[in-house]
Amino acid sequence: MSVISKKSKRESEASDADQPMRNPRNEVLLEGRVSNQPQERVLPSGDVVVEFRIVVDRLQGRGKKREVDTLDIAVWLAAARKRALRLGIDDWVAIDGAVRRRFWQAPTGLASRWQVEASQLRKL
Repeated sequence: MSVISKKSKRESEASDADQPMRNPRNEVLLEGRVSNQPQERVLPSGDVVVEFRIVVDRLQGRGKKREVDTLDIAVWLAAARKRALRLGIDDWVAIDGAVRRRFWQAPTGLASRWQVEASQLRKL
């Protein structure tokens, strides 16, 4: 028969104190090829966003076929939106940003998608 002991609150706090402080981060650094023409949208709220997609090659092992990821990019900051609108299909771009999950009410119910919110971008 085994006995399972529960830690007291004080013991739990002491063991938590021994753990290093964590600094959660949501940072994305991407370099990829623009795969569609950036489009500016004005939302019902009046906010303006530029959206486009980039293609990023995946690292691959020997003998494997080429694989890519296609990522949705949203640009909200005015200066970055201007730069985004000057991008063309097949341009290479570097993006700094964060991953976001967007929710909205669709005709079939609540919908969502993941996208990268670009805080900075530059054409390569």
